[in-house]
Amino acid sequence: MICQKFCVVLLHWEFIYVITASNLSYPITPWRFKLSCMPPNTTYDNFRLPAGLSKNTSDLNGLYETAVEVKFNSSGTHFSNLSKTTFHCCFRSEQDKNSSLCADNIEGKTFFSTVNSSGFQQIGANWNIQCWLKGDLKLFICNVESLFKNHFKNYNYKVHLLYVLPEVLEDSPLVPQKGSFQIAQCNCSVHKCCECLVSVPTAKLNDTLLMYLKITSGGVIFQSPLMSVQPINVVKPDPPLGLHMEITDDGNLKISWSSPPLVRFPLQYQVKYSENSSTVIREADKTASATSLLVDSVHPGSSYEVQVRGKRLDGPGIWSDWSTPHVFTTQDVIYFPPKILTNVESNVSFHCIYKNENKIVSSKKIVWWMNLAEKIPQSQYDVVSDYVSKVTFSNLNATKPRGKFTYDAVYCCSEHECHHRYAELYVIDVNINISCETDGNLTKMTCRWSTNTIQSLAGSTLQLRYYRSRLYCSDSPSIHPISEPKDCHLQRDGFYECIFQPIFLLSGYTMWIRINHSLGSLDSPPTCVLPNSVVKPLPPSSVKAEITVKTGLLKISWENPVFPETNLQFQIRYGLSGKEVQWKIYEVYDAKSKSVSLPVPDLCAVYVVQVRCKRLDGLGYWSNWSSPAYTVVMDIKVPMRGPEFWRIINGDTMKKEKNVTLLWKPLMKRDSLCSVQRYVINHHTSLNGTWTEDVGNHTKYTFMWTEQEHTVTVLAINSIGDSVANFNLTFSWPMSKVNIVQSLSAYPLNSSCVILSWMLSPSDYKPMSFIIEWKNLNEDDEIKWLRISSSVKKCYIHDHFIPIEKYQFSLYPIFMEGVGKPKIINSFTQDDIEKHQNDAGLYVIVPVIISSFILLLGTLFISHQRMRKLIWEDVPNPKKCSWAQGLNFQKRTDIL
Repeated sequence: MICQKFCVVLLHWEFIYVITASNLSYPITPWRFKLSCMPPNTTYDNFRLPAGLSKNTSDLNGLYETAVEVKFNSSGTHFSNLSKTTFHCCFRSEQDKNSSLCADNIEGKTFFSTVNSSGFQQIGANWNIQCWLKGDLKLFICNVESLFKNHFKNYNYKVHLLYVLPEVLEDSPLVPQKGSFQIAQCNCSVHKCCECLVSVPTAKLNDTLLMYLKITSGGVIFQSPLMSVQPINVVKPDPPLGLHMEITDDGNLKISWSSPPLVRFPLQYQVKYSENSSTVIREADKTASATSLLVDSVHPGSSYEVQVRGKRLDGPGIWSDWSTPHVFTTQDVIYFPPKILTNVESNVSFHCIYKNENKIVSSKKIVWWMNLAEKIPQSQYDVVSDYVSKVTFSNLNATKPRGKFTYDAVYCCSEHECHHRYAELYVIDVNINISCETDGNLTKMTCRWSTNTIQSLAGSTLQLRYYRSRLYCSDSPSIHPISEPKDCHLQRDGFYECIFQPIFLLSGYTMWIRINHSLGSLDSPPTCVLPNSVVKPLPPSSVKAEITVKTGLLKISWENPVFPETNLQFQIRYGLSGKEVQWKIYEVYDAKSKSVSLPVPDLCAVYVVQVRCKRLDGLGYWSNWSSPAYTVVMDIKVPMRGPEFWRIINGDTMKKEKNVTLLWKPLMKRDSLCSVQRYVINHHTSLNGTWTEDVGNHTKYTFMWTEQEHTVTVLAINSIGDSVANFNLTFSWPMSKVNIVQSLSAYPLNSSCVILSWMLSPSDYKPMSFIIEWKNLNEDDEIKWLRISSSVKKCYIHDHFIPIEKYQFSLYPIFMEGVGKPKIINSFTQDDIEKHQNDAGLYVIVPVIISSFILLLGTLFISHQRMRKLIWEDVPNPKKCSWAQGLNFQKRTDIL
């Protein structure tokens, strides 16, 4: 028994060796093939044996058939009632009937029970086999389908696939050893259809895979001849995905799909579609990018069912399974295109096929409407064919949104009715202004643009695209076919900002905004920017401002920025420093100038100054204003004049020695230019001569008047020198008795103003000016005084006056020789108070009377016109009466 088994195994491997050495393994085809196992008394007319071999099984002298008798024992018992039968198993291809391969069972003759094998002995056994490599190139699959199903119902049916993938088959004449074959378990369904799976490494896809099938049923083992295949040659991709159909702008039916995922090579596709039950199969040998097919002659109200499958394009392979059927039904009204997105001032056209009550309407009877409110003129219609009508819109305006609708509805109608379906027309104004500026360091260019000027379209995206030429810009920029996108970011002010860095100063950047939408894309008019022409320089530096000494001018100086190196013009703004500066602008066109001096009205005020620059040729932008520079208040000239002053004299009138106190107000900045460090009193007498006294910053000074004449002068001194023009006051005993003021009257107008008037007596002395004093006699207030010109005869004193209080008013004439005798009154002039009050009343009453009179006249005139109209409204015009025609109403007619 052991010897018999050993002989069987030995003969078995000799058989495999002979087949492999003679290259007689069956090459697996990309299509289905059949495995048939027949008993000896069955003819092989359906099989083609290799050349030189007889159909008689005795001629299979060990090359294709090995006749070995093997007896199976069960539990050491010999079954003598089993008859022995030899089965011949052959492969036959359905596609190529001239190609076949036959061989005995690899293990020799198979012994089985006569009862159990009666079915096999009569007709044999058949299987359909198809093998392929999945589209992901990882799994090799063999599908084994039994064609003898009824006799296998009660049998223990099993299928095994034994395979080996030699390292290098060509280098070794020996077949792989028996232990080298691996067994792949096959999963069988209820219908006796089995699927065997073999994992193939990526590196072995081009190697030869050797295998054979071992099928067990009812205790009988069938074994196929040896098979060989290169897995890469039997790739079966997955079915295409995303099958979709739509009507194109030209009125064709476009069938499109997507390639299956994980495909590592291009595919060719086969498309079959049916229109109203008529099926047409079209093959398209295209690359992976050609995943679409156009079908012409689309009809309204039709139904299309489409399926697609794919196959490897550049080598052998297996067609994928058909995709899931996709059904597309056309409407009764077909618009092509159904939607149009365009820009203003463009021309577009819609086509239409109209079906009404199962009948296609003639294109000559089709009319077009806009928004069902405006009939489109027939001059815009065109007859394309018997059933296709076209309407054209020229020089379009931007669509005005109507609520949530951002398009115009274009209706294709018959002469009597309109279908509810319509086409959509989107017209957008894409005139977007792109502004760019190059920074002062000439390192980057920033471009900005806003979408506020265009209508927003849901689902659209905007993108800046540009093309850089090597040198300068063309006279008429155009959209270049080769362009690059630029990332732009939305800013808080609503503008998009894009930064180009680095930049080429003399290269022309042609840029435009592209609006991308599912309906298409629109481009704004292109603009070309030269970075060197849009430079915004850095502001001037080291800006200084000062009021020049002695000349009293506002001097402004600065330093030019490093870039650009071209000539610059400058703009200076200056004004008084404060919360709200009232700026004045001064232009400087001298590129070499770095300073300027300007006159200003107030030399003692603080001025704020800023400077900016721009290219002298006008290109580019103004720079930002420089940091502000401020002037410092300082003395620029000697004071223009000394302070006005007055005196208070105390002492016994009978004595010649009196205390004189000088009073003056601090000198204003416009007179002191611009500060006073101290005041100096100059004294001049006839006996003691001249001397000075420094009183510092005090505004009061007392001295003793002892001589007949004493002249004093108050000088203001700043860091530059003494005041130029000064007031003198001479105290003279003789002049204090000169009286030229004849009368003095005080008239109160209101609580804040008093009119003071006077009359002078003829005199040889001519006054230089007058000093008016006033004070409240009921209070210990200081004396208030005012210097006025000698030519004035009336003066308005503005102060706070209380009517019930008593006031003293004094008028001093000031002569060159000294101060004259004053005229003093201690109350307001009573007689004239009422007169002035009455005069003041007249000033109020007279305008009121005049206004009332004018208003009354106007009212009377309007009333007269209205009464005239009411009285004569019903009186007929005799010239319009028939009986009065021809009569002269200007001529008198005497009545007898």
